[in-house]
Amino acid sequence: MDEDALAACCRFPTRAGAIVELSVRDEEFRDLCADFATAEAELHRWRGSNHVLRDQRVSEYAVLVEALAGEIVSMLENASVVPFPRR
Repeated sequence: MDEDALAACCRFPTRAGAIVELSVRDEEFRDLCADFATAEAELHRWRGSNHVLRDQRVSEYAVLVEALAGEIVSMLENASVVPFPRR
């Protein structure tokens, strides 16, 4: 499994199968997972920092992580919709 997809799977363990499946076939979703993994790693890094900008960066990355997580859920939901043929 791709490390970037792993970050999304850890966030949404009940949807891990769908995350892996979609990441295999959708480059845009893979890129989204990569962005999510990077933002989450930076959030953890800043949380452990004693830099003067720590609180500001933690706040910014927390917002970014949540926004990306929402996009992941949205893409998963859209990918699971199967249109029926018209009669």
